[in-house]
Amino acid sequence: MRYFIVDDDPGVRSMLMDIIEDEGLGEIVGEAEDGAHIHAELLELHKVDVLLIDLLMPQRDGIQTIRALEGRFDGKIVMISQIESKNMIGEAYSLGIEYYITKPINRLEILSVLRLVDERLRMQQSIADIQRTLQGLSRLQSSERASTPAPDKTITTAGHFLLSEMGMIGEAGSRDLLDMLEYLEQIETEEHKLSPYTFPSLKDIFQNVAIRKLGSDASSAEVTKEIKASEQRVRRAIFQTLSHVVSLGLTDYTHPKFENYASKFFDFTEIRKKMLELQNNVEPSLSQTRINTKKFVQVLYLEAKRLLH
Repeated sequence: MRYFIVDDDPGVRSMLMDIIEDEGLGEIVGEAEDGAHIHAELLELHKVDVLLIDLLMPQRDGIQTIRALEGRFDGKIVMISQIESKNMIGEAYSLGIEYYITKPINRLEILSVLRLVDERLRMQQSIADIQRTLQGLSRLQSSERASTPAPDKTITTAGHFLLSEMGMIGEAGSRDLLDMLEYLEQIETEEHKLSPYTFPSLKDIFQNVAIRKLGSDASSAEVTKEIKASEQRVRRAIFQTLSHVVSLGLTDYTHPKFENYASKFFDFTEIRKKMLELQNNVEPSLSQTRINTKKFVQVLYLEAKRLLH
């Protein structure tokens, strides 16, 4: 998720950034102190998913800014203000905002709202993917021959499918995991068939993927920095995926995605622990969750290979 924050109070902007980054909700791609600085081209340039905007600002307020963006911004808008006027709140909703949060900022409320927005965006993306698939099938059926051959399956497309099934596509660490799949496939092609017993260490995987990304001329300090950043992105992405998959099982134990992915990718104790947290409305914490990154990467690679055959 990519966030842009607009608020004339630097303290509020800082607090929102801390919440989003500490909880691994996504990436802050920009900030501004007034709505006058916001336009559709800027948001499109930064590929913004969620715009967090204050209602009252000196030059151009939140209502005026949203009205100027109407029909030109496809992301979600969350308005934050100390104003509790029903008329103004109603006007904001009529312009298409997703949620309205009143100040002072409550950390749990922010987390709850942003996770709901995240779920809604994922759902819309899934629906859009289904529609594109159906349109593609319709075109194939209506023509005797396809104008272009279907693209070959690759380890990346298989991995992308698996990650999207588990609700991870969009998380910052998903690209790192796909890069790992490409590296592991190269290792298997050049050296030997990989199994849980011959799998390279997690340290080697992160290091080689970092070098491939930065290039052979990168300094050891740059590689080390990229490794640490990649490890954090992957851990956060897996943590969010665990929460997503478990929430499906909490709603319905027979949900096919929960049945198919939960026990394969995650340890049973963490699944059970996460279920209890969600049932008791306990704020999830990455630091208190045991993330078995190596198991996740191994299973992701083996499952992606299975899809190719």
